[in-house]
Amino acid sequence: MTTRRVQASAPGKVILLGEHAVVYGRPAIAVPLSGLHATVMVMPGAAGTGVVVEARDVGRTLRANQDTSDPLVVTVQNTLARLGVTDPGDLYLTIASDIPVASGLGSGAAVAVATIRALNAWLDGHLTDADVSALAYETEVLHHGTPSGIDNSVVTYEQPIVFTKARGVEPFVLGAPLTLVVGDTGIASPTRETVGDVRRAWQADPARYEALFDAVAETVRAGRAAIERGDAPALGAAMRRDHVLLQEMGVSGPELDALVAAAERAGALGAKLAGGGRGGNMIALVTPANALGVAAALRQAGATRALISQIV
Repeated sequence: MTTRRVQASAPGKVILLGEHAVVYGRPAIAVPLSGLHATVMVMPGAAGTGVVVEARDVGRTLRANQDTSDPLVVTVQNTLARLGVTDPGDLYLTIASDIPVASGLGSGAAVAVATIRALNAWLDGHLTDADVSALAYETEVLHHGTPSGIDNSVVTYEQPIVFTKARGVEPFVLGAPLTLVVGDTGIASPTRETVGDVRRAWQADPARYEALFDAVAETVRAGRAAIERGDAPALGAAMRRDHVLLQEMGVSGPELDALVAAAERAGALGAKLAGGGRGGNMIALVTPANALGVAAALRQAGATRALISQIV
């Protein structure tokens, strides 16, 4: 048996501004979190086993010919179909990730992108970034129902982006590096549920929610301008406003609000929930000088962990 192995990784991500409203055509800003990764390794499998996927972090072993509805298996199947491969032989894929699951940090998208890229490399394919992102979006649909497309985009392209459903990905340049502290509530974020709840609320009161989405879009525009000119205080103000709007949409929660308040008391320039809400993570914009203090304040306020990340 050959000892050949192929490995690919993909980062986590965080939405700085615009979650939920992005589903309804408004812009959102997202950045990769280079300190968190999902890694997939492909190697030859035992004879006659077909394609086997081992997700070590969640203690699951899947067989492509049996677990046909599992998102991990569907990702493999879709990638093989896109590559025109009907019989890849016996393959063994291992998945390892330090990105918290169901926390708004793009775990599902990162695993999908790493899986697609690892298979593409193993099979000497020629998938473009656009191909990878489109395939990962198909997996996101399984996870979230009606995803915006932002997770698969920022994870695939691994750079700060503005995303809209109509225009897709627009990379942009930071005027100065950003320092973020990501605080984890330790509570799973039910993204499919919150996205569905917002949709039902929008259907029941479209005028109110369209106005909220428009207000979010204004925070995104203000935030992007602040980022491009290196104005961290103005970005912090946009983040604070965005959190208030997300509260009005009903997607925050007491744990997230407590961490946001703790970060701001500790000197954060701005803070907000990140992702689907009602659990998962919040983010705080800080200076390099007060990052450790804000992280400590978040842990004291109940965060299960606080990750400091530089965005450049």
